Amino acid sequence: MFSLKQNSWFIRKVVIWRAVASIAWSVLLLPVTAAVFVLLSRFSLFHPIQWISDCTSLLAASSTVFSLVVLCGVVLITGFFNLEFYTLVPAIPCSRMALLGTVLHPRQCVHSLVYCTMGMLVMWCASVTIGGRYSTLGTPCRQSESGEVVTCLNEYHLFILLAGAFMGYSHSFLGVVQNMYYVSFQPIQQYKYPRFKGCLPMVVKCSVIQALYSARNFAAFYFFFGYAPKTWISSTLNLQIDSSIQPLDSLTGLLDFSLLYHLSISGTFLYLTWYLTVLLFRICVTEAYSFPVQSTFTEDAEQSLPKVLAEKNTLVMKFLALQDLALLSHHSLSRRLEVFSLSQPGGHAHNWNAISRECLSLLSELTQRLVAHQDAVASNGRVKSQSASSDTRSASSSSSVVSGTEDIAETPRLSVPLRTPGSVFKSSVGGANNALTAPFTPDVNSPFSSPAIRRLVGQQDRQSPCFGTEQSPHIMRRGPKLWSASTESQSSGSPPASPATVPSPPAASQKPSFLAQWLQNRREQLPEASSQALFADSQAHIWALQGLSHLVAASFSEDQFGVVQTTLPNVLSCLVVLLEAVDRHFKLPHASSKPVRTICSMGDSTYKTLRFALRAALKTAIYKITTTFGEHLNAVNISTEHRKRLQQFLEFKD
Repeated sequence: MFSLKQNSWFIRKVVIWRAVASIAWSVLLLPVTAAVFVLLSRFSLFHPIQWISDCTSLLAASSTVFSLVVLCGVVLITGFFNLEFYTLVPAIPCSRMALLGTVLHPRQCVHSLVYCTMGMLVMWCASVTIGGRYSTLGTPCRQSESGEVVTCLNEYHLFILLAGAFMGYSHSFLGVVQNMYYVSFQPIQQYKYPRFKGCLPMVVKCSVIQALYSARNFAAFYFFFGYAPKTWISSTLNLQIDSSIQPLDSLTGLLDFSLLYHLSISGTFLYLTWYLTVLLFRICVTEAYSFPVQSTFTEDAEQSLPKVLAEKNTLVMKFLALQDLALLSHHSLSRRLEVFSLSQPGGHAHNWNAISRECLSLLSELTQRLVAHQDAVASNGRVKSQSASSDTRSASSSSSVVSGTEDIAETPRLSVPLRTPGSVFKSSVGGANNALTAPFTPDVNSPFSSPAIRRLVGQQDRQSPCFGTEQSPHIMRRGPKLWSASTESQSSGSPPASPATVPSPPAASQKPSFLAQWLQNRREQLPEASSQALFADSQAHIWALQGLSHLVAASFSEDQFGVVQTTLPNVLSCLVVLLEAVDRHFKLPHASSKPVRTICSMGDSTYKTLRFALRAALKTAIYKITTTFGEHLNAVNISTEHRKRLQQFLEFKD
């Protein structure tokens, strides 16, 4: 119990305090961005002296101070959502229905509602700062019939507020579509200030572009649907509509340069406030952390590198530990010697055994995932016979080499036939709720998940009309799809229907309805997305490869006790088996296709190329070991097939 309390305190110290630091920096930057917004909102080319004096007096006004307090609250809420929604493994929907289910999830709906409210608050502060015709919601006007002065609805103020809600929902929606809460670690480590300085122009550019897109889209939306909210708000607040002013839900009303200019700079200020908070959170959370290789005191044992590498509950700590392992294996001689050291008393290599065991387990899990996915694709939606599966397993086990206490060389095989990328992730090591695989698939047990989403992960609703039925004749006539979802009979392991039981194609007049075809197209999975999802957490595997390869290469001259040599066969076999699985995956359709580069987005899209980075890191790791040991690898006890593959690296033919 004391160990768990110490570990939770350590996690809070590292993660939460970094999030607090990012929020603090965001609050400190608010006066700077607010001052720039004031200068742009009151810009006057022909009266520069009056422009500077008006801006100076406005910055010291009480309304500006109150607006800064409101903006600080917005930044605090934004920082809380960053901490609550961030992920190190992006959620990649493998179908359009899965993406729709994510957008319509109640948790995401609450997120969108909160951001709509914050968008209105920020735009209210912006309208108060701009002043003039944007300052208040109600404005005095004179009725044309009686000449009486009444309070009328200020449509300019309403236009700015509704634009804030529209931009807030756009930000929330793009956060899902573009994986804005995905936090990636940089391959080249930088200090916080140089990294922030380098990313700042990109953040400003994205804020301007997104504000212009949102202003254009909202203007079109208000042109078609602006009359309804205007009428409802005026009747609810008992405000009159001034008929003497041109309404903004018309073409002439929207063609107002001053209105569009203030809308654009207000939207830029809104997005810049949110994007800076996201950027600072990414920078602070991914900062490198140095873990002690071995603890001096017993109460600090949970903070050592081998213990944190085995962390299962908090994924960010595992990523930080793997990052630290990659750095120490390459740059720190003293810490490498601690890894190769023996325990006193006893003379056991606890540090190396724990580190290598976690890295090999991580790489073996990826191999198992790739093999399961390749079996699903090879079967093409049909279950293999038991004899074929047993022959495959026997052939694989006969070519593997058992060394030490753990068989790493054997290619992992799963006993349950898997058919879809979603089911591959679901049945990986650790179960469906594994921290490394949970973002891949939706929650099929949730009451909000539809039967279509359940079928994507190999599970059908028994109350669904599709449960236990054959596919429609139109779909069967199309032939088996390479990335199609599995049926219930396949996921349960029952043999496929014989050709005699398959109904014959119907006549051409019996065509399914348009709705049935549309739903079937939505259920079909996206092959490139499924390939990206397989390698979504591969940054951890890249660090494990770098750490293992550099430590093994350094042991050639630094390992005085030979602790690495006892596990060298397992390391080499694990790397070769993983390389074979990766090579087979890249022979699949769409696996080698390069993703389309986005113009400008705050969403981190580095996960789309992780499979290429993993393949390069894997080959680099093998080359690092083979070039260091050279012909000495002939004395290592590995299988003949693996030795032939390593010989290609020794001869630089791979």
